[in-house]
Amino acid sequence: MKIIILGAGQVGGTLAEHLAREENDITVVDTDAKKLRDLHTKLDIRTVTGAGSYPIVLRQAGCEDADMLIAVTNSDEINMIACQVAHTLFRTPTKIARVRATAYLTRKGLFAHEAIPIDVLISPEQVVTDHVRRLIEHPGALQVLEFAGGLVQLVAVKAFYGGPLVGQDLAFLRRHMPNVDTRVAAIYRRNRPIIPRGDTVIEADDEVFFLAARRDIRAVMSELRRVERDFRRVVIAGGGNIGERLAEHLEHSHQVKIIEHSLERCTTLSERLDRTVVLHGSATSKRLLEEENIEECDIFCALTNDDEVNIMSSLLAKRLGAKKVLTLINNAAYVDLVQGGEIDIAISPQQATIGSLLTHVRRGDIVNVHSLRRGAAEAIEAIAHGDKQSSKVVGRTIREIDLPDGTTIGAIVRGKEVIIAHGEVMVESGDHVILFVIDKRRIRDVERLFQVGLTFF
Repeated sequence: MKIIILGAGQVGGTLAEHLAREENDITVVDTDAKKLRDLHTKLDIRTVTGAGSYPIVLRQAGCEDADMLIAVTNSDEINMIACQVAHTLFRTPTKIARVRATAYLTRKGLFAHEAIPIDVLISPEQVVTDHVRRLIEHPGALQVLEFAGGLVQLVAVKAFYGGPLVGQDLAFLRRHMPNVDTRVAAIYRRNRPIIPRGDTVIEADDEVFFLAARRDIRAVMSELRRVERDFRRVVIAGGGNIGERLAEHLEHSHQVKIIEHSLERCTTLSERLDRTVVLHGSATSKRLLEEENIEECDIFCALTNDDEVNIMSSLLAKRLGAKKVLTLINNAAYVDLVQGGEIDIAISPQQATIGSLLTHVRRGDIVNVHSLRRGAAEAIEAIAHGDKQSSKVVGRTIREIDLPDGTTIGAIVRGKEVIIAHGEVMVESGDHVILFVIDKRRIRDVERLFQVGLTFF
């Protein structure tokens, strides 16, 4: 595909890296020549220096015959105008824009085709908020992803010493839990992927990705690690968009406190939120954390826009007795450094956002993409179409499908029914098929599997 990315920041740069690896024709546009130079030396892409909303700059970038425009600059207004210009002057087929301000997002009809023609709106704050919310709802999980409208969840957990399944092979799980159907999609052991088979033995500290119907997630998690009680007391460091949205979602079911250093912002938050306690001060203040009984906190969420504040406040909260700490880290290089030590969960907002962008770049009928393990793997929800003559998956059992190396089918959703993938399950047209791909180089092969041959038409 010929794709133009506006904005060479962290999201734009990470996205360019993902898409260039998959042999797409990528052009990145930004006003910062140094950022573009750095990207150009690292990746095989074109770069154009200039304002992404200017018609002449879009023409230089090749908008006349581009398949897709992805506007992820730091300015909502530039992103929106760029999509308008691309539509009006160049008839670009697909336009994706990052829009942060709720003042725009809450206006109905603003992004309709006849108004501001944006095909897909990406709100990073909402994506990250949903990501954090799911982790709070599943104590002990490192990652929780939803498919088929939430009917199926993919959960990553670390196997602990003493868990019933540790030291057992995967076939034992089925014998031990005959009433719960689940599929282990992948195991990461010392950062190396293992394709699970029935005789694969789970070891302590393995990172296990498993798929199950939403109702069965808790039962499967209890086999891999100690069951943790539900989080009740939540402390949020940072009252920005993410902190506010999370508090808004949790405050009627949890005890929530927000620590915010800006007095003006504290006033706004206290007016907008109903039950949340808003505290004015620094999240790195030992005295403030002690005064607020941080040792009674179930989870401390550091969600400011400053990595250092997030990391230091998380370490301090953990040292003072917070049971779990979750830290938002913009610098991707820091994520692997800190997760798993004193910081329980580190979240990269770029990786969370990239998945929702990749959904629209994939060929075939792909309705969901989640980037995993900092972009090393992907979980994909694809819809099967056609019949046995025109499709490589429809009318075949899972055992008969020629899956690319490193790819496993975890589950199939047929209507409202969740079918965990076993060798004898037959794929039908219209099924939502959930796959786990540990080798990103195989993504194109997976897409081809779900593309329908000409005989279908």
